[in-house]
Amino acid sequence: MAALAAAHGRGVVVAGIAGLFLAFAGAFGTGDAPLWIRLVYWLVLCWSGAAAGAAVGAVVQNSGLTERRPFVGGAVITLGVALPGTLYVWAMSSLMFGALPKLENLRHYFLPVLVITAAITALNFLVARKPVETHAAAPEAPPPRFLERLPPKLRGATLFAVEAQDHYLRLHTSRGEDLILMRLSDAIAELEGIEGAQTHRSWWVARAAVVEARRGDGRAVLTLAGGAEAPVSRAYAKALREAGWF
Repeated sequence: MAALAAAHGRGVVVAGIAGLFLAFAGAFGTGDAPLWIRLVYWLVLCWSGAAAGAAVGAVVQNSGLTERRPFVGGAVITLGVALPGTLYVWAMSSLMFGALPKLENLRHYFLPVLVITAAITALNFLVARKPVETHAAAPEAPPPRFLERLPPKLRGATLFAVEAQDHYLRLHTSRGEDLILMRLSDAIAELEGIEGAQTHRSWWVARAAVVEARRGDGRAVLTLAGGAEAPVSRAYAKALREAGWF
């Protein structure tokens, strides 16, 4: 739990709040049990679910699904936790409330587990949507790996932004544009060494490339050197604004 808290502290807090709420509310028929039993029961279940969610979420995020299809990724995470979680809750509930697990009761647990898992997953998505940042390297550090992937005609150019288009990335540089076949999440991992951030689920922008920021239709738009315009998603706008991007 300590390792989980260090790596996924926000998820642990969200799960803890959910557990306290469910315990004090006596949710799903637990209201007749003493408060201390409800607290132990719901906190253990919610924190165990957070650990399972972190593990399943890491696999799903590494696949790029949450980047391409956030709602589908959330659904996969929810089912990936809820299906085995139903067995865990079934056994845990029976033991905590003084009974042996009965197979005929198993089917009654799936819907409550699914609802709670979906709610916590959605809450984590809402509070944890922060832009992925890359950082400037030390002067003696080698160039970022991603620059080696630039097509020959763009070698030596200043990289302004990377835009995801289907399975390709459009590279916006001081020498023009071109496409390469790569996932945005993989590209961002290789862009460490250039100060920048993901401004939208389809865009990474170099901070030095931003020449103007404006708002239109309720969203911020960054104008880059070279004339390209990068959108700023509402999910990332607050964090980028607080970081001084606009």
